[in-house]
Amino acid sequence: MSEAWPSDRRRPPRPRDGREQPRGGEEWLRDDGEWIRADKERTRATILRAAAALVTVDGLDGLSIGNLAVALGMSKSGLSAYFGSKQELQLATVAEAARIFDEEVVRPALAAPVGLGQLAAVCEAFFGHLERHTFPGGCFMASVALEMETRPGPVKDLIAAFQAQFGALIRGFAATALARNELAAGEDPDRLAFELNGIMLAADSNFARHEDPAVLELARQIVRQRLGADDGP
Repeated sequence: MSEAWPSDRRRPPRPRDGREQPRGGEEWLRDDGEWIRADKERTRATILRAAAALVTVDGLDGLSIGNLAVALGMSKSGLSAYFGSKQELQLATVAEAARIFDEEVVRPALAAPVGLGQLAAVCEAFFGHLERHTFPGGCFMASVALEMETRPGPVKDLIAAFQAQFGALIRGFAATALARNELAAGEDPDRLAFELNGIMLAADSNFARHEDPAVLELARQIVRQRLGADDGP
């Protein structure tokens, strides 16, 4: 497992005193160096959030019950009770990352004024998702899509389905804005969605590499210009 995890990010906390997991029939997880009792659903959610964070640093193929158990300070047998195989863990991790993305990016965009407002909002929500360092390696889906594109199977299919849904969402926002005469009459919703998605992916790649806030500010300026909402320097 990579040791390049940024120290101020969301690597699962390890206990300060090195104590062993308390014994008993219940599930426990470490929380800032202390053992906490957790019900099964909360434990599973905590595991998957940690797994998604690991994936953006070490890759989806590098995710296993073994290395996740080490990162969380749990036993392999304890984790195996939740995920019977590596593929099951991968699928659950992708689904959890998609849930987080929906919460942080899609829902805020849907809550914005229809049309151009939603188009601008989805880009801004994406940049905010990056800015908050929700995952230490940037956008989860952008990372795993490149990694899994040549590996057919259910994991790749799930990632592709998510990407298609997000692309269709942006395209729908663009089509609505065009129908409301908020974009130039000759605008192509498919092309605009493609361009905006490309801007977001470029921002993700550069921000993950350099962690320079200027990258996101530049991306915001480009989006405003592309949507005809630039206020100038």
